[in-house]
Amino acid sequence: MKLTVVGCSGSFPSAESACSSYLVEADGFRLLLDMGNGALGELQRHIGLYDLDAIFLSHLHADHCIDMCGYFVARYYRHEGGRCEAIPVYGPEGTEQRLTTAYADTPSKSSMSEVFDFHTLKPGTFELGPFSVRTERVAHPVEAYGIRLEHEGKTLTYSGDTGVCEPLHQLADGADLFLCEASFTHGKEDVPDLHLNGREAGAHAQRANAGRLVLTHIPPWTDGERNLADARAVFSGPSEIAVPGAVYHL
Repeated sequence: MKLTVVGCSGSFPSAESACSSYLVEADGFRLLLDMGNGALGELQRHIGLYDLDAIFLSHLHADHCIDMCGYFVARYYRHEGGRCEAIPVYGPEGTEQRLTTAYADTPSKSSMSEVFDFHTLKPGTFELGPFSVRTERVAHPVEAYGIRLEHEGKTLTYSGDTGVCEPLHQLADGADLFLCEASFTHGKEDVPDLHLNGREAGAHAQRANAGRLVLTHIPPWTDGERNLADARAVFSGPSEIAVPGAVYHL
């Protein structure tokens, strides 16, 4: 299993990074986790525009899904070879309506279902390509999901956006790589059920006995190095900050 960080900025793009988007590959299958602001352009640095096999949207805030509107245009109006076949898109209830409203002046009959095969996420397990998938609802103001991917004995967990919650621990339990948001700063912001700070991300990773912690979704106004130091104060394993283009092999 191979993970490529496409974008990792939280809330809005930074000068160095698009918003949340992560490419996971195994056995020739390409799954994208989120497609936030700026991600579609960055994605093309790593794979062809039409090479994705499936998309997972953790929730429907713009910094995790808005570039799906541009991707719809690319797939619907493809100039060579005709319109693309529909690929699976897994998202919370109302994903198609939300994206259609974001794209169109009036949310009339959607054409998005012609190139996206929408599936509504619920807590549970399913198979997707070569991956065994588990999703759980996490703590965020809107319906949001974390995801656990298993392939050939290796496990990747992605938190999406979340506050401290038990389902996140369950998803991360024993994960080889824990890709975890750390938007807040320990001792500064304290808003329950919204985001994690570096120390909370580290504590989740330690409790879950994760193999490696990669902090992500750090907004431009947050000091990533401070968050990393806070995480390392409570997590004994290797840890780092996600950067665009970083590649991890599991």
